[in-house]
Amino acid sequence: MLVGAGDIADCGPGAALTAALLDRLDGTVFTAGDNAYPAGARADYQNCYEPTWGRHRSRTRPAPGNHDYTTPYASAYFEYYGANAGPFGLGYYSYTLGAWHVISLNSEIDVSTGSAQLQWLRADIAANPARCTAVYWHRPLYSNGNHGGDPRMQDLWRTIYDLDVDLAIAAHDHVYQRFAPQDASGRIDWARGIRQFVVGTGGARAYPIRSISANSEAAASVLGVVAFTLESERYSWRFVGVDNTFHDEGSAACH
Repeated sequence: MLVGAGDIADCGPGAALTAALLDRLDGTVFTAGDNAYPAGARADYQNCYEPTWGRHRSRTRPAPGNHDYTTPYASAYFEYYGANAGPFGLGYYSYTLGAWHVISLNSEIDVSTGSAQLQWLRADIAANPARCTAVYWHRPLYSNGNHGGDPRMQDLWRTIYDLDVDLAIAAHDHVYQRFAPQDASGRIDWARGIRQFVVGTGGARAYPIRSISANSEAAASVLGVVAFTLESERYSWRFVGVDNTFHDEGSAACH
């Protein structure tokens, strides 16, 4: 199982509530950035993150967000997670989870077509062929929260579509949102499209849903975590909220 969220610990009550959900969920924990507010500083990790999600640090594979980079070079982020964050200073790496290849990317550095990160991504997937691939990072290409989608992620999206990625997870907007599988141009593609989740629901104050895009299948202003059960040729998802006001679950086959 792969379970987690982004936009997590601001020393308010939210992170404690979502960490309590992790206490009863097995598997690898992911973070989708903005892990410790307000500045991703060493004190923010120690005072806000460590007492909550920090008790799951040994099984956590993080991604950085813009607040983590408020501290120059996200140095406290890399120090806190150590080897679990991949090579120090890069912010992108990959690992195997059962039959799946899982990749954590860094949306806070260059993700244009010719960037070192996307060159690495192409080589990494070529070197790790798998039927099913998941990718997560901080800033979504598609979102209906306060920030909206970030067009700088377009080259990244086009690249992972070309590389036949199945599942994309992001955060940044403090909402939960699930989109239908989309192609490189944002059109529904049930055969090869990437299903994107926005899960900025880890504990920071929830944002309102501003609008609903045509390809959005579920959206809510809530706190919680999303749990993905990764099987050999398919996956299922379940949003686990801190209360019972919203539910979303389903399953799909890999390409």
